[in-house]
Amino acid sequence: MVITMEIKKEFAKYASLNILGIVGMSCYILADTYFISKAQGTLGIAALNLVLPVYDVIYGIGDMIGIGSVIRYSILKTKNKTEADSYLFNALVFATICGLMFSVIGLFATEPFLQFLGADDAVMAAGKEYTRIFMLFGPIFMWNLAANAYCRNDGAPIVAMMSTLISSLFNIVFDYVLMFPFGMGMKGAALATALSPVLGILICMIHFLSKKNHVKLKICRPSFKRLLSSCQVGIPAFVAHVSAGVVTMTFNYIILSISGNTAVAAYGIIANIALVAVAVFNGIANGSQPLISRDYGLGKDENIHILKRLSFIMALVLAVVLYVVIFIGTDTFIAVFNSESNQELYRYAHLGIRLYFIGILFSGVNIVGASFFSATNEAKNASIISLLRGFILIVLFALILSKLLGIIGIWLSYAVGEAVTTGVMILLFMLSKRKALIGDKV
Repeated sequence: MVITMEIKKEFAKYASLNILGIVGMSCYILADTYFISKAQGTLGIAALNLVLPVYDVIYGIGDMIGIGSVIRYSILKTKNKTEADSYLFNALVFATICGLMFSVIGLFATEPFLQFLGADDAVMAAGKEYTRIFMLFGPIFMWNLAANAYCRNDGAPIVAMMSTLISSLFNIVFDYVLMFPFGMGMKGAALATALSPVLGILICMIHFLSKKNHVKLKICRPSFKRLLSSCQVGIPAFVAHVSAGVVTMTFNYIILSISGNTAVAAYGIIANIALVAVAVFNGIANGSQPLISRDYGLGKDENIHILKRLSFIMALVLAVVLYVVIFIGTDTFIAVFNSESNQELYRYAHLGIRLYFIGILFSGVNIVGASFFSATNEAKNASIISLLRGFILIVLFALILSKLLGIIGIWLSYAVGEAVTTGVMILLFMLSKRKALIGDKV
């Protein structure tokens, strides 16, 4: 009983701190959208929505490398394996390489890249400088994610939370300062976003330079084997970010062909609200991961069972609460971003919000389930869930339902894809449990 209460307290602490941190980090995207809507109107929102997938990919790769490496680190550390200390340096090296690829595109190929994303001349003019500036900081974003993951897994969830919250607050404040008093427009929004992870890294250094730090930066030859090993269990973290980007790109292309820039702007409102809603579930997943990985390494099966149950219960309860809040506050959310009181934008967004967010009733348990598989070294099952919900089913249903139902089909495809994924996940848990029982008998 005492052990059960300790586990529940640990879970409550880690999950709540991570939800606060990740939601705080997501809120600066909302701040960008709000201030850009004031400064640039509908075209500004459309431009931001077109480049959001790039942001998602940068964060997805950074989290896949950072969280994936820290899962391997945590499991090996509990088994006193010296190889564990090689994972942080390895993660930083490959995060730098990946981040520099985005920097090169931002520096030399911004316009072709935006054209590839679907920007017309008007949207290009509004979003070109924003895209160039934040892509130049690709490596910094990825270092920040790795630093935060290791800080959180090294018993410092409060420092990790403060890192994300303070850097997000910095971004929101300087969004306003640079865009309006300094008159920098979208350049200012991009600069505030790009500088915020620098502050996040500095805050994480408070832990790494303290006596409580147990993480070693062991300089060694970069290893593709360690990278692949990390990425295997980091796929759910990757898909949690990148799925939003893939869905956004797919929806943008389809919506542009059906209804044009105003409907894309309406989806921009939906995508930004979704970013915060999904961050809640990522917070639960990231909060439980260090505890599950630790107990998995130590062979504490009862603790793992308790943590799994608590994670799913929290995800379901918060999903219901979020949908009720979003449904009731639909008009309020639209008004925040519809500074021009565009009635066409209102009509698209009103229906879209209420249909699209049915999907969070399923996405929460899918994110938590994929993270659980990953934290317990079941990379195959984690990959199946992540790929189904992030790429395959939602994109497939978007293409099919848009042909059958038009824009309504687009709004419903997210919910249908997540619901089918939940069914697959339940089946995988049943098969995993059966396999474990057979193994015990043998």
